[in-house]
Amino acid sequence: MAEDVKQRIEAYLGRLRVRLRGVNNRDLHEIVEELRSHILDKAAANGEVTVARVDAALAALGTPEELAAEYITDDLLARAEVSRSPMHILGSLFRWASLSVAGFFVFVGSITGYFLGASFILCALLKPLHPQTAGLWVYQAASGQLTSSLRLGFGDPPVGAREILGWWIVPIGLVVGCALLMLTTRFALWCARQYRRSRVLPGSLI
Repeated sequence: MAEDVKQRIEAYLGRLRVRLRGVNNRDLHEIVEELRSHILDKAAANGEVTVARVDAALAALGTPEELAAEYITDDLLARAEVSRSPMHILGSLFRWASLSVAGFFVFVGSITGYFLGASFILCALLKPLHPQTAGLWVYQAASGQLTSSLRLGFGDPPVGAREILGWWIVPIGLVVGCALLMLTTRFALWCARQYRRSRVLPGSLI
């Protein structure tokens, strides 16, 4: 291998190592070796390995900083699939959201689902403590439209509002809230799996 070709590859991999300095040595070594083989295979696909072909292979991978971010995101999403913890899932999705528009929308959708699910559960649990104010209320807004409000019992309902479920909010809130949490988790993990399948990284952390 020509010295200038080797220098280009090692310079790229050196910058990647810096960005992945938190990764354990075994995984880091595997990533670097897989990437080195990947770059050489791509560069040699059409004949002799040259500087121009190596540069083209490196450009296809993206900058070391971008590639490191993808490795870390891929690792976080894989761990979220195993743990299924909403906190781990949201942390992974937040990282993904910083990389792509698709990740941003999945992150926002997941936050919305978890928030609604938690709100229904809290409303059901707080109903016995605030029987007169906690529940699902409907009222006419200033614009004339009929509006619903899920209230946790803090503060008085709007003037003219009426409660529509009464004590049924307890079983319904628990069922709907738990269902939303489960569906949101499944949705987030499904999106994460699709993303990871579409981005097969050489020497992935997991």
